[in-house]
Amino acid sequence: MYTRILSFGLLILFGISCSTPKTAGKNSPETKPNIVIIYLDDLGYGDLSAYGATQLSTPNIDRLATGGVRFTNGYATSATCTPSRYALLTGVYPWRNKDAKILPGTAPLLIDTAQMTLPKMLKAQWYETGIVGKWHLGLGSGQADWNGSITPGPNEVGFDYSYILAAT
Repeated sequence: MYTRILSFGLLILFGISCSTPKTAGKNSPETKPNIVIIYLDDLGYGDLSAYGATQLSTPNIDRLATGGVRFTNGYATSATCTPSRYALLTGVYPWRNKDAKILPGTAPLLIDTAQMTLPKMLKAQWYETGIVGKWHLGLGSGQADWNGSITPGPNEVGFDYSYILAAT
């Protein structure tokens, strides 16, 4: 198992069994690692007991960190949720998109569905992708009917599965 913990609230886990490559094919060796990204708002370097926190115990994350490789220096594209999530999923600095700022829960989808994204790149490598939790990147056209299906959203930017909260 390989684990990377970055100081701005991003935990990337390699070699665990939560996200799996799709059915084996010529370009999909069975040896590909599983990948889980845990993206947390406001997690600091010292907030995990594996990195010295004493007020909070994080034994499960500590086990992952102990069994892997740790980053001890990391950088964020933004100190706020929407822009940093946008950058993680698109690989684009949020300041290059004037709309990549903290969005209200009723905002339209920020990511262009034609844009290359991290889940699309993973799917090209035979991975199945999913997102669970806070999305905060907008949904639909901005006129959402919260009692119906809202598109476009995470599935239209590359995720196979989504179970999200629209915003904070």
